[in-house]
Amino acid sequence: MIDHVSIPCFLLAAGRGERMRPLTDTVPKPLLTIQKKSLLAWHLEALATAKVQNVVINHAWLGEQIEASLGNGSQFNLKIQYSPEGSALETAGGICNALPLIAAQDYFLVINGDVFSPNLSISQLLDTAAKMRTDPKKPLAHLLMVPNPIQHPEGDFYLQGSTVSSLHTVGAEKLTFSGIGIYHKDLFKDLEFGAPAKLAPLLRTAMEQNKVFGEKYLGPWHDVGTPQRLQELNTVYE
Repeated sequence: MIDHVSIPCFLLAAGRGERMRPLTDTVPKPLLTIQKKSLLAWHLEALATAKVQNVVINHAWLGEQIEASLGNGSQFNLKIQYSPEGSALETAGGICNALPLIAAQDYFLVINGDVFSPNLSISQLLDTAAKMRTDPKKPLAHLLMVPNPIQHPEGDFYLQGSTVSSLHTVGAEKLTFSGIGIYHKDLFKDLEFGAPAKLAPLLRTAMEQNKVFGEKYLGPWHDVGTPQRLQELNTVYE
């Protein structure tokens, strides 16, 4: 039996959501709703179903609303802790800042708070994280990659088999990073605590060391990036 107990989850919820204005002028983007349920609540319910126990959420813009809405996580049968940021620290900086709260033994799950993927199997991701522990390649990251959406046709990274690279190789497919990944805490070991830092440069460096792997995900996945997209999703998922 695979042990999932010690694999925590970090939800990224500190973004300002400029493209979602005016909706995000008064509500933090991850609290926007699809079928009267916030984007964060969709994630939290899925995590609870998979029996994840510990969740950390970062926040910056209107973060007090996130804490007021979700509390300590008891409504989801989860333990939620918060990592407030005076100003947003970017993805890698936010993760680094929250590492003491995440308290990962090694690997942990990270999900962007503003993506909507209603059928995502958290249990399968936890299986992957547990298998990474015994992988002799000692991977630093496992990324969920999705077909390039209309708003991001150029994609992000190349996937060939299970290997993710920033460089094209014969037979590789360029896909978009979903914002859902599993990371080893060592990926962030050289960052300055409390300083802004982007994730992509860390991933590219790890890719050069052949330590980033991934898979193509074909289930429903949406980057909730504009008010129009949010409205469309509320229509589709009636």
